[in-house]
Amino acid sequence: MNNTVLVPLAQGCEELEAITITDLLTRAGVEVITAGLDNEVVVAARGTQIIPDTTLDEIFKQGQENSFDIIVLPGGLPGADNLDQDPRILSMLKQQVSDDKKVAAICAAPKVFANAGLLDGKTATAYPGTLEKLNLNNTRITAEAIEIEGNVITSRGPGTAMDFALTLIEILSGKEKRNEVETALVRT
Repeated sequence: MNNTVLVPLAQGCEELEAITITDLLTRAGVEVITAGLDNEVVVAARGTQIIPDTTLDEIFKQGQENSFDIIVLPGGLPGADNLDQDPRILSMLKQQVSDDKKVAAICAAPKVFANAGLLDGKTATAYPGTLEKLNLNNTRITAEAIEIEGNVITSRGPGTAMDFALTLIEILSGKEKRNEVETALVRT
């Protein structure tokens, strides 16, 4: 059975992160479903237009909201704020962790995890200043490119998007698949 990943796409998301995540996971043979928070074409933070596969409403209508191996949140502003203000996203993330499944977020999006209570007692990273201004007394915030603690995976920003996506591939499909995808990218 293929792994399935949901990438919710909010208006104002960081396009480099959204595209890198969906592209690399697809290269690894992972089934990636992008879902818009509304019925509109997503206009990313720098104006790139992205057409999601479906909508979050359709995911719920089909009863698929709890059927993903990982839910991955791209960052960017105001994208991360739009994710954070959507009760469907917060509900799905909490249920995902409750079901012992993984959640991942990059850039400004880890603040959605913080506001959902998913960073309590955990180590996390995010775009500089994003988590610090939330005064999370029970969260250890680092400047690492990627932090993995239990089922919660966080990453720093656009510059770490490729490593973040490759880490997700390794988690889902193993080191060999990660190496296969990374080698084909000719990163060195």
